[in-house]
Amino acid sequence: MSAVTIERPRTAWLDGVNPVTKVAMVIVLAAPLLVSIDAVSAATALLLELMCVPLTGLTFAAVLARLVPVIVFAPVAAVSMLLYARPGGTVYGTFLFATVSDDSIALSLAVLVRVVALALPIILIFARTDPTELADALAQVAKLPSRFVLGVLAGARTVGLFVDDWRTMSLARRARGLGDRGALRRFFSMAFVLLVFAVRRGTKLATAMEARGFGSDIERTWARPSTLSGRDAVALAAALALIAVALGAAVVSGAFRVVGT
Repeated sequence: MSAVTIERPRTAWLDGVNPVTKVAMVIVLAAPLLVSIDAVSAATALLLELMCVPLTGLTFAAVLARLVPVIVFAPVAAVSMLLYARPGGTVYGTFLFATVSDDSIALSLAVLVRVVALALPIILIFARTDPTELADALAQVAKLPSRFVLGVLAGARTVGLFVDDWRTMSLARRARGLGDRGALRRFFSMAFVLLVFAVRRGTKLATAMEARGFGSDIERTWARPSTLSGRDAVALAAALALIAVALGAAVVSGAFRVVGT
């Protein structure tokens, strides 16, 4: 079987990076931020990541739109840290088990910035990644089992359908006069319906894939080759340099703090 290479337009530098390298970049950028908790390293990483936006092919407006859910829910983690973190320094107030102090305020700010800094690389790196290219890379470069790879591909392909389902349900409810009030109640009812749709669609998709032999143990071939290049090495080195600068800034400023200390 001859390999057929299907090319798609490349308009951004990051588009030429192999998806497996992108996964490694996300791990490199996220892992150090998960074991440290200070505002300086997270803020530095966030600033450097924003400077890399032109390399991703996304606009700042598109990045901000994708960050809105993170920005909305990030304060939840920050508030819990503000109220229930280990008190230290000046105590400003207590209520039952909640205590607001200098340490809890600092940790709350660090968590708030860190949540955004952890989410941003995923948005920047994978927003334009084609699911089929990701599957090709996982199978050919990462050497993962084809059954797992095809499952990932099927799941990634159905994510866009959820967005369409949500939009269709919103329009249908509004046409029936049900979408003008009770935003919170409407959200949870639509989320439940979307969950039902997801279960039904997943069951049908699994049955269809099994009927077509996607669950067999026979070694599969792949139509599009996936390889590594010098650009992948540059991208991974840049991710390492970025997180090293972020952690270095925290160490130099004296703000560096490991989780649990």
